[in-house]
Amino acid sequence: MSDSEFKDWNQSIIDEFRANDGNVTSVPFGRGLVLVHHVGAKTGAERVSPVANIRQDPDTWLIAASKAGAPENPAWYHNLLANPETKIETPDDGVVDVQVTELTGAERDAAWERFKAMSPGFGEYEAKTDRVIPVLALHRR
Repeated sequence: MSDSEFKDWNQSIIDEFRANDGNVTSVPFGRGLVLVHHVGAKTGAERVSPVANIRQDPDTWLIAASKAGAPENPAWYHNLLANPETKIETPDDGVVDVQVTELTGAERDAAWERFKAMSPGFGEYEAKTDRVIPVLALHRR
């Protein structure tokens, strides 16, 4: 998939999410996505990325920087670390201001196991790459 095709696909997911109160059925995400707002670490441009999430508790969402098993982390991962105060759009809570933290050690490993249990695709992504796939927690501010 070219960059422009990927951007078009992402935009179609964002549009469907917003039109259907967070329910995305054109691909099998259902209500399992959040729209993560992030500012380009180099460009300063505002962006939105649809990302699969696990709701850890009422005030915390977990996201994994899997990038489908690519050898590098997605751009949004770097942007969130550079600008960790941001917002997400959620199916149930609407727009939420969040603080981003990267999970490490046993906490990261436990969260990653939850992603693999949620969908076998995450295990496939892990098998395709040599990098440790980061997991970020998005805490309500």
